[in-house]
Amino acid sequence: MTTLSPYDSMSPVTQAAYRAKGAAADLAPLPRAEKDDALLAIADALEVRTSDVVEANAKDIERARAAGTGETVIDRLTLTPERIRAIASDVRDVVALPDPVGEVVRGSTLPNGIDLRQVRVPLGVVGIIYEARPNVTVDAAALCLKSGNAVLLRGSSSAYESNSALVRVLRDAVGGSGLPADAVQLVPGDNRESVRELMRARGLVDVLIPRGGASLIRTVVQESTVPVIETGTGNCHVYVDAHADLDMAIDILINSKAQRPSVCNAAETLLVHQDIAPRFLPLALDALAEAGVTVHGDERVLEYGKDSKATVVEATTDDWETEYLSYDIAAAVVDSLDRAVDHIRLWTSGHTEAIVTTSQQAARRFTQLVDSTTVAVNASTRFTDGGQFGFGAEIGISTQKLHARGPMGLPELTSTKYIVTGDGHIRR
Repeated sequence: MTTLSPYDSMSPVTQAAYRAKGAAADLAPLPRAEKDDALLAIADALEVRTSDVVEANAKDIERARAAGTGETVIDRLTLTPERIRAIASDVRDVVALPDPVGEVVRGSTLPNGIDLRQVRVPLGVVGIIYEARPNVTVDAAALCLKSGNAVLLRGSSSAYESNSALVRVLRDAVGGSGLPADAVQLVPGDNRESVRELMRARGLVDVLIPRGGASLIRTVVQESTVPVIETGTGNCHVYVDAHADLDMAIDILINSKAQRPSVCNAAETLLVHQDIAPRFLPLALDALAEAGVTVHGDERVLEYGKDSKATVVEATTDDWETEYLSYDIAAAVVDSLDRAVDHIRLWTSGHTEAIVTTSQQAARRFTQLVDSTTVAVNASTRFTDGGQFGFGAEIGISTQKLHARGPMGLPELTSTKYIVTGDGHIRR
């Protein structure tokens, strides 16, 4: 009679988590050179096998269009040869970054002669639950590998073919480089039960990072028994101060909103100081109209809209908290900088807020009072990004305050441990 081991009776998700845990143990002590070689192999393989990935992605896009999926979601889903080359380039950028593992955060020799060091170590097994964006598959794998972590990837069913093709490329490249292929795995299953299993894999999975809409993030935060790093939605604001340069303000507004509206660092609300509104809003509304943006305005914005070519509709309470991810923006006139801050505090998701002003005093007050992961002065909200910050590809933008905040690069994928070295020391 054949005796099954406990492993054989486990679900496919639990088996994957066990394999990831073993791979993470093998990865943790590896030197930077071996991890970098695997990343370079990934970048090369993505370019060589671009046609395989594009072909798989086309199936996802075809299915999405048949289901009536909106164009902004399809844009996030789409992988072109150009985008794959950019993803490969991002992987090579990660290779160039310092390896945080082993970095001494602090250290000293204690009065009793003991040497104490706090060093960075990998988190272990990182689970990523994400929607629609197959580029996250590669970004997450690259950052996790570089920081010595194994990764369990659970993308949405809408990107199943794309993610499967990408993970095949990743695993072949990692295994071919001599690293454990199980350091990168697609979580088995395409239903909600596999997600629930991943969220309950405490002791096997060290941390979960959700990336997607508010509903997904809320579900993971509320239902997971695995520790979660919360990446929030992007209800980002642009405040145009009384002392703003008009041309600069227009450029920042249009870039923040319309350069790529389907991403979390795109602006969703425009706030305008009442003193500059008569000069700024007519220009802004025309520029937004030219960019194809619909404005959801308060009463004062509606008045300016009557004489513009913009599409201006009356804003509802829901508009102030909406992450549109589309060519829509909420807009209001505020009486002062402090009223702008009050509005932001009430409705922000804590992602990114920007002020446009020539007043150093106003800029200083805004940055002191606004409590978001990123506060931009005379710069587009679109700069809140791991690549733009020089971190390489990011694994997400954390809007919580523990253990990481803002764009998460390599150091944010590590924890620390203390190494205590003595010479026969005993405590008395």
